[in-house]
Amino acid sequence: MIAQQIKSAIRDIPDFPKPGIIFKDITPILKSPQLCESIVNAFAEKLQGTNIDAIAGIESRGFLFGLTLATKLGVPFVPVRKAGKLPFTIKQKAYKLEYGTAVIELHTDAFEPGQHILIHDDLLATGGTALAASELIQEMGGIVAGFSFVVELGFLNGRERIAEVCDKVVVLAEY
Repeated sequence: MIAQQIKSAIRDIPDFPKPGIIFKDITPILKSPQLCESIVNAFAEKLQGTNIDAIAGIESRGFLFGLTLATKLGVPFVPVRKAGKLPFTIKQKAYKLEYGTAVIELHTDAFEPGQHILIHDDLLATGGTALAASELIQEMGGIVAGFSFVVELGFLNGRERIAEVCDKVVVLAEY
């Protein structure tokens, strides 16, 4: 039921960010507080029994439900930011995107070594950003507790890439 509600709200934007890409725009979901609450509740239910000490939300759409989910679970929220956005001491990770390269950062005091970190984003495509976040978290001594995404583009096989890190992958709607 939640998958259908999500799919009904998402709009397709053709040729964004470049020709040939059909962008799955989740912003219409944000118009419905009830759907947003249902999404967070669905994540909480599917993650029940998972050892989670903090949730790392990937900039920027990973902040939308990542923070709310962290609050619901009573754990800290860790922002995974693009380069140059964090004001304190940081650790960086460069990685390849399907259409370029990028760098993500975490504050060095974002979590304690040995803590179990759930990585959250709005969409799983090729898995490059989530994989980079997992590598950065592991380099900082964290343990990847799992991954959660509102939407997965299954035909891009991102799940296979991240499942090598942790097989706990929660997705609410798949295309």
